[in-house]
Amino acid sequence: MKGFFITGTDTDVGKTMITSGIAAVLKERQIDIGVYKPLLSGVPREHEESDTSLLKEGSQTHLTHEEITPFVWKEPLAPYVAGTLERKQVYLQDVLQHWEQIKHKHRYFLVEGAGGISVPLGPDFLVSDLIKALQLPIIIVTRPNLGTINHTFLTVKYAESLGIEIAGIIINGKSREFDLAEQTNPKQIEKQCGVPVLGVTPKLEDTNREARKNMIKDYVDLSKLLMRMEGLL
Repeated sequence: MKGFFITGTDTDVGKTMITSGIAAVLKERQIDIGVYKPLLSGVPREHEESDTSLLKEGSQTHLTHEEITPFVWKEPLAPYVAGTLERKQVYLQDVLQHWEQIKHKHRYFLVEGAGGISVPLGPDFLVSDLIKALQLPIIIVTRPNLGTINHTFLTVKYAESLGIEIAGIIINGKSREFDLAEQTNPKQIEKQCGVPVLGVTPKLEDTNREARKNMIKDYVDLSKLLMRMEGLL
């Protein structure tokens, strides 16, 4: 299976905005793209503003909400913590079994994690364990402002220590003011991490599908990702 796993340096860094935007661009280019966000907490997957709905809308996949996101919890907590409260735990094998059922329904997939790379998803596994099991290169989504260098560097080094391939970094949510930290962070992140910054995307006021798609088209260099998807890199 070819594709990417989109993870973040934290929660609310805009993973879904980026993932759904990339999916929309690929769909526009007539690429057979599917989406998979196996675990979701804090909102029903059928809600029109849920990550699941945004990913489905972006990719225009025929997969159902339940196929995209098979495991859901009520509380807005890390899945393992939410599962403990609800006495409804999920194991890595559960996620992989569902993946086996859907992975052949599209040629390519974008898989989105929950929070950052070390978030606990179940009693015995973290986001990083899922990434390794799926064997997909990752795109790291990070925030643009002060403090992001440290968070991004730690995420990169942790992934590298596990042998996880990193396709690139997308810095998401730059402000209109574009302060000094936001101006200087991309270059320093790329230099310090040794990983390409694929783009610096703005904080969207309008988050509809067209806006997300155009954000990716205007601010992210997808050429390397497309070549990698086709096995050329």
